[in-house]
Amino acid sequence: MNLELKIPPLLLMIIFAVLMYFVDTLFPSAGVAGHYLMTLVLAITGVIFIFAGVLHFLQAKTTVNPTAPEESSSLVTHGIYSITRNPMYVGFAILLMGWSVLLSNVYSLLLVFGFICYLNRYQIKAEEQALENLFGEKYLTYKKRVSRWL
Repeated sequence: MNLELKIPPLLLMIIFAVLMYFVDTLFPSAGVAGHYLMTLVLAITGVIFIFAGVLHFLQAKTTVNPTAPEESSSLVTHGIYSITRNPMYVGFAILLMGWSVLLSNVYSLLLVFGFICYLNRYQIKAEEQALENLFGEKYLTYKKRVSRWL
């Protein structure tokens, strides 16, 4: 089964959040002091990354549909995209880290890494290939300059 570009990353984040909840239920872990403040900071940071990424795409009038990167009409490289090539995915990962902290469960944190690995393999690689096909050398230069994550 080819999973590339099949599961929208927002849905994938929700699936992983639910899995993290079940991991917490099955394998309770020790609490973390001050975790509410840490959760809030991570949640705000994640939302900022997501909204900044979406805003720059909307300003550039290019698609925000992660299952159809070949429909991109422009290569966005400024703003948050000068820090990371995938700010929305970074934001999702940060939100999942915040959820893990809120759950106070070390084991659920492992699923954040699973989320990142899944995105790298089944979402980002396909997106990068589509963008390379669309924008050629301009995208390759951008790819060398800016990290995939952070």
